[in-house]
Amino acid sequence: MADRGHRSLRVWHLAMDLAGTVYQATSSFPRDELYGLVSQMRRSAVSIPSNIAEGYGRGGKDYARFVTIAYGSLLELETQTELSRRLGFLSPDQEPKLLNATAEIGRMLNALRASLLNPAPRTPNPEPRTPEPQSLNPNP
Repeated sequence: MADRGHRSLRVWHLAMDLAGTVYQATSSFPRDELYGLVSQMRRSAVSIPSNIAEGYGRGGKDYARFVTIAYGSLLELETQTELSRRLGFLSPDQEPKLLNATAEIGRMLNALRASLLNPAPRTPNPEPRTPEPQSLNPNP
């Protein structure tokens, strides 16, 4: 089976879905926010799956660093989402939908980062057992 890379990660798919949801939610923001909250929220949302993908591609210690950056972008998006609600730009059903998605993705990013920083120890191969010498005498 071929490695599908970052596309095989559920967290990447959820982050892509979140980015699409952010684009839809911000399409109804006031026009004067186009270069303000709309732009910031969209860039934060796009940054999450982008950093997951880039980190996966680089591998090694860089992977954990890029997952950390993705988590930072997620927290930015949470803050911008709450501010958008306070300013009345989000409908009552949009904020919980966005925040529920960010909470789930946040848990997954934290678990991914932990697994990259503290990989499970490998189980060593057992030492080969040498058979006990058998006596040719049936009655010892």
